[in-house]
Amino acid sequence: MNNRQKRVSAIHDISGFGKCSLTVALPIISAAGIETSVIPTAVLSTHTGGFTGYTYRDLTEDIMPTMQHWKSLNIRFDAIYTGFLGSFRQLDMVAEFFEEFKKPDNLIVVDPVMADNGELYKIFTPEFALGMRKLCEKADIIIPNITEASLLVGEPYQEGPYTGAFIEKLLKKLSAIGPKKIVLTGVYFDEKLLGAAAYDAISDTVDYAFSRKIPGYYHGTGDVFGSALVAAILNDFELSKATEIAVRFTTSSIQRTAEAKTDIRFGVNFEASIPQFLKDLKLL
Repeated sequence: MNNRQKRVSAIHDISGFGKCSLTVALPIISAAGIETSVIPTAVLSTHTGGFTGYTYRDLTEDIMPTMQHWKSLNIRFDAIYTGFLGSFRQLDMVAEFFEEFKKPDNLIVVDPVMADNGELYKIFTPEFALGMRKLCEKADIIIPNITEASLLVGEPYQEGPYTGAFIEKLLKKLSAIGPKKIVLTGVYFDEKLLGAAAYDAISDTVDYAFSRKIPGYYHGTGDVFGSALVAAILNDFELSKATEIAVRFTTSSIQRTAEAKTDIRFGVNFEASIPQFLKDLKLL
């Protein structure tokens, strides 16, 4: 039996308040028994969704020295998981990180955080979307939402509800970029259920995972989903089952937050969903 603990490198920003990016990835992946090493791309007092007056410190200058130090220590990662990247320079640095730390038996997982609800985030340009596409070419798995997927394949955004034919065509176009596995979030065929579609290009199979749609927009849920997905995959679940586990975990976190009527800017209560998540991972 191999008792070696698996290790992930998470490359995201860190918001001191608001439960997103590294303050989500670190506890969720660690709770699943996986060592989580971090490279913060920026430090903010809060995330930028709905808050004003937040502080922002760019950490671009620290990324390469950190990478070089890790390289000197001969550190190996079972997965590299990237999220929000704030500039073209960071895209280039992360691409170099992939080249330095990619092994035949590890995974590169890219969440191309740059857009939602049909629009690029205000800090990004269409040129940045092209840069993110190049990064996605190097990934084994990508986790875009519908808006990000549309930008990556160069097509106009379409509002839902969607059809199976639309989603499956989009998944195959995304895979043509390079990654063999795609998990597309924000998928819905009616107003009752919302979830994700998982595509494995090697077996050419699409699997869906849905849960009841909860009204409202909750910040940080993409990071909750992505972190849970990475944790499930590294606990040896197939992509379809990992997607199902991540949907259930994210939905229960949103449901609890909705029932508590917490300010939606403050993030979702994923912490209280961790015990069930660990049961789903067969760790409890």
